[in-house]
Amino acid sequence: MKLKVMDLEKGKVNIEIGKKEFFRDPIFFAGPCSVEDYETMRKITSSLKEIGVDVLRGGAYKPRTSPYDFQGLKDDGLKILQAIKDEFNMVISTEILDVRDLEKAMDVVDIIQIGSRNMYNYVLLEEAGKLGKPVILKRGFSATVFEWLNAAEYIMKEGNEKIILCERGIRTFETTTRNTLDLNSVAYVREHCRLPVIVDPSHGTGVRSLVKPMALAGIMAGAGGLIIETHIEPKKASSDAAQTIDMETLKEIIIKTNEIWRYV
Repeated sequence: MKLKVMDLEKGKVNIEIGKKEFFRDPIFFAGPCSVEDYETMRKITSSLKEIGVDVLRGGAYKPRTSPYDFQGLKDDGLKILQAIKDEFNMVISTEILDVRDLEKAMDVVDIIQIGSRNMYNYVLLEEAGKLGKPVILKRGFSATVFEWLNAAEYIMKEGNEKIILCERGIRTFETTTRNTLDLNSVAYVREHCRLPVIVDPSHGTGVRSLVKPMALAGIMAGAGGLIIETHIEPKKASSDAAQTIDMETLKEIIIKTNEIWRYV
């Protein structure tokens, strides 16, 4: 049976983010890997809004490979995001790890993020789909494109077509970077799928100096937006500091993306 996400006869799925709409405008998601203290988040958000970021991304709940690493501020992180949302009127996106946290996040989170580790968590996908909010579905780090699109079907079959696919790099034999950013998949999805796709060059490389070139390469491959880990003091970020960029670099990416947007 043909996948609904690949049914191009139904046209492109329209997802509006603030005053922008996918397929017409480039959408920018940015912020720290983890929600930190309130004052730091205020400074970050203020800078992001000034340079034209559409969505604040920040993790309240953090899945980490080691159980002893920083796991995020959890519920306290949600409270900080709520305060930031109220003050700056910013669209908020954060990762949800467990169906039990969906209800807590409902009033705070505008865009639900399903991380790479949870791409195969079909119960979570179904429950997220029932909420009707936009969902960012990150590709699993060992998932084929077909498996990724089928995961999107679990959300779509609940009546929610507001799905944003996210290529965030896959695990290969290559070890010079954290992951291998598969831009083939971006071009393929753009050609064969009616859902928007964004690129995460932060996790896709794991290397700060590579984020900008791979972000722009992602746009040229057909991505409708970028999700980038950004901080006012990248080296002091609570998690993923090595791949977090500063505000000036993010500004350069946004300016360059807007310049090349008309060619893609």
